[in-house]
Amino acid sequence: MQPTKAGATRRQQILREAARLFAERGFHGVGVDEIGAAVGISGPGLYRHFAGKDAMLAELLVGISESLLAEGRRRVDEASGPGGALDSLVRGHTDFALDDQPLIVLHDRELDRLPDSDRKLVRQLQRRYVELWVQVVRDRYPAATEMEARAAVHAVFGLINSTPRLGAGEGRPARAAAGMLLNRLALAAFAALEGGGVGEGV
Repeated sequence: MQPTKAGATRRQQILREAARLFAERGFHGVGVDEIGAAVGISGPGLYRHFAGKDAMLAELLVGISESLLAEGRRRVDEASGPGGALDSLVRGHTDFALDDQPLIVLHDRELDRLPDSDRKLVRQLQRRYVELWVQVVRDRYPAATEMEARAAVHAVFGLINSTPRLGAGEGRPARAAAGMLLNRLALAAFAALEGGGVGEGV
């Protein structure tokens, strides 16, 4: 039985607040009652939507991995040429990193808490996402080796996924400015592959 639109929306509200609370205080530092209070329902009422906190964490981490892969494939399919595809991938991942920072924190800190099956699924989805990027990078910079392209992709992920460390309050750049900066830095990093031979002499 498919959830109703209202039910699906409530599930998303619960997941969004759970991600925020887990990222702020750690998975074990948050109770079901607190998640329920954040969305205006009783803690026990959450069990109509999720079996428990473990199920929320699994849906968050599997869900974002599925979403990134699907969105990445869509962007590549709709792009005009390798340069456009790479630019679109960078912009899409930057949007994710700026808008869903709690999920980056959760992945770094809580992935090992998932059951083996869910953790393996996340890893499989992530590998496909990386391979999508590597192929686009090699199409854009054909002189680069696969090793160089792969290293560049992981380096750019590290750069873009640094958003939870950008600071807070007045010390944090505005959303639009941060996005433009991250996009420029990421594309400049890939531009270092121009002409190939990046690994020579290292």
